[in-house]
Amino acid sequence: MSNKKHHARTRAQESSNAIERMYITMRHLFNRGFYKPMGVSGETLREALLLLRPEIYGSIGEEKAELEGLLYVIDRLPIGIEECTFINLTSDEGYGNSHFKAIIPPKRRRNCYRIDSEQMNIEITRGRSEIYDILTHLTFLFVESHKISRRVLIDDQGSTTRDWVKLEKAVLSSKKLTQQEREIAITHTANILGRTFNEITEVYSQFSSAVQPERFLHIVYWLGKLAIEEVVNNNKRTVTFSPVLRERLGHHIHGEIWANKIKETLNKHNLLSRPIHVISANMHSVMNTLFAPEALKSLKTKKSTLEMYESLGLKENDTLRNKVSKEALQRGMIYIKDTSGTNIDVQIFDTSKIDFTKTDIEVNNTFNNLEDKPVIFVMDYAFGEQAYETIDELLKPIKVDGNKIHLNVESISIMGKAGILEGGKGDIMIPSAHIFEGTADNYPFKNELNKADLDGHGLAIYEGSMITVLGTSLQNKDILKFFHNSTWNVIGLEMEGAHYQKAIQAASKVRGSINENVKVRYAYYASDNPLETGSTLASGGLGTSGVKPTYLITRKILQQIFN
Repeated sequence: MSNKKHHARTRAQESSNAIERMYITMRHLFNRGFYKPMGVSGETLREALLLLRPEIYGSIGEEKAELEGLLYVIDRLPIGIEECTFINLTSDEGYGNSHFKAIIPPKRRRNCYRIDSEQMNIEITRGRSEIYDILTHLTFLFVESHKISRRVLIDDQGSTTRDWVKLEKAVLSSKKLTQQEREIAITHTANILGRTFNEITEVYSQFSSAVQPERFLHIVYWLGKLAIEEVVNNNKRTVTFSPVLRERLGHHIHGEIWANKIKETLNKHNLLSRPIHVISANMHSVMNTLFAPEALKSLKTKKSTLEMYESLGLKENDTLRNKVSKEALQRGMIYIKDTSGTNIDVQIFDTSKIDFTKTDIEVNNTFNNLEDKPVIFVMDYAFGEQAYETIDELLKPIKVDGNKIHLNVESISIMGKAGILEGGKGDIMIPSAHIFEGTADNYPFKNELNKADLDGHGLAIYEGSMITVLGTSLQNKDILKFFHNSTWNVIGLEMEGAHYQKAIQAASKVRGSINENVKVRYAYYASDNPLETGSTLASGGLGTSGVKPTYLITRKILQQIFN
């Protein structure tokens, strides 16, 4: 007889298995070319998501509707998607040159095109991570839509409750709703969603837009309407993947075009042989750190440096931002607006043209020879697996007049937002290794940044491993607690680190494309703490709490480059 104990699986193991199943399923559906999210083909995806119950999707597993999760998803999908029965994922296939107007979601840089009343095309140019992102959001949306249909359908013939009839009347009304009519509609909608009047009133304005003030009612109505059509008439919503997308994916097509344009620009400005420092960050922090003190002299006399940066971040301060951009362009900044489809813009700073006496950064190294003066290359954030594609292509040698020229890359610095597992919004994480979720792949490295570099500024600093997740919207507390409490010693999670490091290691240690002792710096500031209820990404943005860590990290990276 065997004395082996049969251990019950923990929630963390079940969740990990659910994530793995979701990714295998999504790849299978992609290869197949189409699927019906609420049909048999979408069943595995739905079941895995409901088993996982990610923190970001809140009450997806309950009967009541999830409001914060809905807002999070709607912000990342094109306006009008709730009305579409056919969603077509395509490559860059020329719609930008047509009469179709690009719809760009507020929180994701991707071009989408409304083809007709039933069809939405979403352009995929950033690799598999983008497909995973969209499919999980769509699965959430359709699961929520069927909750609505279950609450409003009375019989198999499609008869609906009085609440639904009243909501339909309010949505289809051509005249503007009065406050009284809006509140009546919200009352019926609250019944349909299993939420209180107060809960809906609180989120209502967050869904509104200038063009569509009653957008929340509109979304609920169309989600429910299409779900009812699925149940009553078997008219299932369908997601398709275009043949061109299936053929191109994974071939680095957009990354190669992007990298070639950059290397041609460096060559044109005689910067190829100079020491290059790559920084993956946003498009403002390096530029502002170098040029805002001079461009905004008058503002700096009235405000502290931090207050000046906070002012630059406010939506209404376009004129201040334009002043800094103008100063930067006059002092040698080269701006490359992306046309490759990667959606990654680039800034190149030739430091030989910067007067450091007009900045507030200490520079001890004088770099006497022009050839020694650093070139700072700033690229906007990549998305998931796209980080590998872009860095891999960027670090390859370039051919000039038949000669192969290797880039003189001295350092690569990655800064960005990440979820933290200890601490709160705005705190800083310094990784010592990246672990790739769902695999045993791990990438330890010597990080040039350490806790002492960033200490003493009133922010909590954490050091340890970080996990590169397959999607931020797929994590739940059980998985995160396992990573945090186990010997993996994970301090945070993000989507790109392992992909960046994989490309850097390949270029420096295996392929010999760049110096094998290239310096690497990684630092992240916390956008949310998914272990704290009410502190997930769905709970809203960072506001100004992200300004201090952003500029602190930027400043430290620049100081290390210049000294």
